Amino acid sequence: MGKPLSMDLRRRVVEAIEGGLSTRKAAKRFSVGTATAGTWARLKRAKGTVEPARQGPPAGSKLDAHEAFILGLIEDNPDIALHEIADRLEVQRGVRTVPATIWYFLDRRGITFKKNRSRQRTGP
Repeated sequence: MGKPLSMDLRRRVVEAIEGGLSTRKAAKRFSVGTATAGTWARLKRAKGTVEPARQGPPAGSKLDAHEAFILGLIEDNPDIALHEIADRLEVQRGVRTVPATIWYFLDRRGITFKKNRSRQRTGP
């Protein structure tokens, strides 16, 4: 993923626009896209700063707040399927999610369960 353009450039573009230069002319002067210059100007008006947003994946999962509930479901019924967890989350907690999201949530915590015993390794 690319890095955001410098704060200095962002500030100079926005200052030029606020100083009366059109967005298109300011963009051309500083060799940035017209849409980029417009976005920076709107960001400055809305938030008061032109700081770039955090890049990368989101910090957490929407299921983090429901960790105890999900782990409780698994503890009560070790054979519960991912779609059943999703159904119970929707009914009891009002959280709509897909089984893949639950799988990623459990995978990040190292929780796995193989149901097919014939494919499991026998211990040494």
